[in-house]
Amino acid sequence: MLIRLNKYLADCGLASRRKAEELILAGKIKVNNKIITELGTKIDPSKDKIYCQNKPVQLQKFIYIMLNKPKGYTCTTKKFKKEKRILDLIKIKEKIFPVGRLDKNSQGLIFLTNDGDWAHQLTHPKFQVEKEYQVKTTKPIKEQDLKKMEKGLQDESDLLKIKNYKINSPTSVNLILTQGHKREIRRLFEHFKYPIKQLKRIKIDKWQLGDLSEGKWQYFQPK
Repeated sequence: MLIRLNKYLADCGLASRRKAEELILAGKIKVNNKIITELGTKIDPSKDKIYCQNKPVQLQKFIYIMLNKPKGYTCTTKKFKKEKRILDLIKIKEKIFPVGRLDKNSQGLIFLTNDGDWAHQLTHPKFQVEKEYQVKTTKPIKEQDLKKMEKGLQDESDLLKIKNYKINSPTSVNLILTQGHKREIRRLFEHFKYPIKQLKRIKIDKWQLGDLSEGKWQYFQPK
């Protein structure tokens, strides 16, 4: 059966479909020793040999992990001196990657997987996946400012906004977002001059952080 090359690469856990397209355009993918740069290319996995940077690409068992990310860890797959990565907390032989991101000073729920398609469905803005965060500040939060965050704030090329909110105390609020712009909550709170004491993600779609301890992880089955 013929399938699109970018879907096959995602199914193999190499990358999301979008990242797989970037690899194809960059000339890093070969089919039967021929470099492929056309995005619409279809292949037969039972017959064709696929390579990424001259290494064979094969279907593998999908892995799904949820982690309670501690503060001070990055979500990058690259190694940098004196930087702690969330990948260093998970000692398994399979190659996995973070689904989305949490900035270094944030904590809470994040997924890791080798399923590119599933990662794409959780992170692409068109799917409007809800993510819930608990934010604690060093000074009281005005509800009128939260309502302005609901309406949205234009910051350079990004429209920053929250979907809704729940006030826990004068200095604590739960926010739901569906977009995922870089540092979106921090940029919103910086605009309204609220120093953030703690930013913690507690839910992604239907999956909650629950009682998973900080720095700990577990396998789960999303499907």
